[in-house]
Amino acid sequence: MVGETTKPERTPLLPLRHEQGDFFVCDIFDAAPKGDMASMAHPIFTLSTKPDTKKRRYEAPDGESYVEIRPNMIGLATMHDRDVLIYCISQVMAALKDGKQVHRTLRFKAFDLLVATNRPTAGTGYAGLKSALERLQGTQIETNITTGGVEQIDGFSLIDRYRIVRETRDGRMLDLEVTLSDWTFNAIAGNDVLTLNRRYFQLRKPLERRLYELARKHCGTQPEWKCGLEKLKARTGSTSSEKEFRRLVRAICKADEEHDHMPDYTFRLLADVLIVTPKQAFLDHYAPAPKQERVSGAYIIPLSPETLERARELAPTWDVSVLADEWRSYAARQKEPPKNPDRAFLGFCRSWFAKRGRNG
Repeated sequence: MVGETTKPERTPLLPLRHEQGDFFVCDIFDAAPKGDMASMAHPIFTLSTKPDTKKRRYEAPDGESYVEIRPNMIGLATMHDRDVLIYCISQVMAALKDGKQVHRTLRFKAFDLLVATNRPTAGTGYAGLKSALERLQGTQIETNITTGGVEQIDGFSLIDRYRIVRETRDGRMLDLEVTLSDWTFNAIAGNDVLTLNRRYFQLRKPLERRLYELARKHCGTQPEWKCGLEKLKARTGSTSSEKEFRRLVRAICKADEEHDHMPDYTFRLLADVLIVTPKQAFLDHYAPAPKQERVSGAYIIPLSPETLERARELAPTWDVSVLADEWRSYAARQKEPPKNPDRAFLGFCRSWFAKRGRNG
């Protein structure tokens, strides 16, 4: 029909709202997005987009660890509120990588956080950020899960406090101060973090974000990770019925098959089992050598991506690939390969930096 308009099909991903090439964005994107592994493994954040005021308690299968999440009157912190923590963790890790002194209290521009996490920078973006801060500060956690080698059993908030330092005349926040909880800061200090794909911030659905986190935590660079729907439902923290949860997961898998929109991993549902496999581009970037073998008198010893990231922090300004080659040459001169390659390599990096300091 003449003049008829059709609504374009909505893609699974949110639009990329801010071009990374803009001059005011470059420094922000130097900090790779990172999430703490403890909350990636456990359902701390609600999947609901409506106020969720139900108390939750999750126990590990062995019965030795638990997490209890208690909301305040405005509800639990959401999966999208987690963006604030990811941004803060990323900034602290980037500062550590540069050899800077870090503290639990961070000060930054609200605009920078909105841009880095692909949020709108209009008034709604600032209002949503303020609500996220309120829920993060109001959500109380009680757990005995260890972060950074410290077992913390008392209750705490996801962030201890926030402060709007400057505000424009129309009420739009400019500068923010956020004080991270000891639990989160312990995870940073212990390097219990994982790098996330920037496309994470383009995922529309909270369940998509949660599935990606679980894949990043449990699959990593392994060839495959499988999880039954019953266990997966508990790990995501979903409060849907089993039938509805199956429908939601199936819809995500179908969309991923059609649009290839999920970052780093493919997601397929076979019967009642979710099968996750890493994408080749992800493996090319993160996967270590497939096996340990001796080539031309040198051991080719695999190192995990997390170890390589930690090495960059222990020996800032040094090329980690050069350090890995030096260490492998050193290891090849030993009678036996190291029993724990990752730990041995990190010890080598500490010693290297202590003796030689910064490169240039």
